[in-house]
Amino acid sequence: MSQPVVVAIDGPAGAGKSTIARRVAARLGFVYIDSGAMYRALALWALREGAGLDDATRLERMAQAVRIEFAPGGSAVFLNGEDVTETIRSPEVSQAASKVSALAGVRRALVEQQRRMGATQSVVMEGRDIGSVVFPDADVKIYLDADPAARVERRARELEQKGETVSVEDVARDLAERDRRDCTRATAPLVLAPGAVRVDTTRLSVAEVEHVILKLIEDTLQ
Repeated sequence: MSQPVVVAIDGPAGAGKSTIARRVAARLGFVYIDSGAMYRALALWALREGAGLDDATRLERMAQAVRIEFAPGGSAVFLNGEDVTETIRSPEVSQAASKVSALAGVRRALVEQQRRMGATQSVVMEGRDIGSVVFPDADVKIYLDADPAARVERRARELEQKGETVSVEDVARDLAERDRRDCTRATAPLVLAPGAVRVDTTRLSVAEVEHVILKLIEDTLQ
């Protein structure tokens, strides 16, 4: 392909975005970019530095200065040169990231980084506002969704596989709060972007979702 291709995958937490985006990128030979991991990395840095999660001015400066990188061909995330792939997945960082990502200045700074990434290489980028804000002219836009119960079950299973002790009630409460914050924030709320194809993953296996997405990409790029 002479020009970089951008595949934008949006959707709520627990819909399967990360798993699918990673697999699709590998199949296509594209770079996988987890935009949520960028906000998580910034949130981790803010927690470590003792920055208030409502200190918009300081957090915007940090977002402008932070160096976030993704390992080619993999899913490793580096924060200022440190591998934080596992660290950023803790419940504390998840909650902090949801708050940090609601700040307009932070989003502007990280969106600039995301656009630079997609300008020079073919990417599969997933998040909450990729097709609506970051790349409104993306070659392919997909919105992954699933029933709330399925999303809670997946998130709980993911945390348990990492050795964390969680209750379904706590996970459900956490996801509900994240949904509320993501959908109602003033800056770049989670929406079905114009031109995006909605894919319900509730009753589909990972392989089935991957097949659907690859077919959509193939049909769109023909």
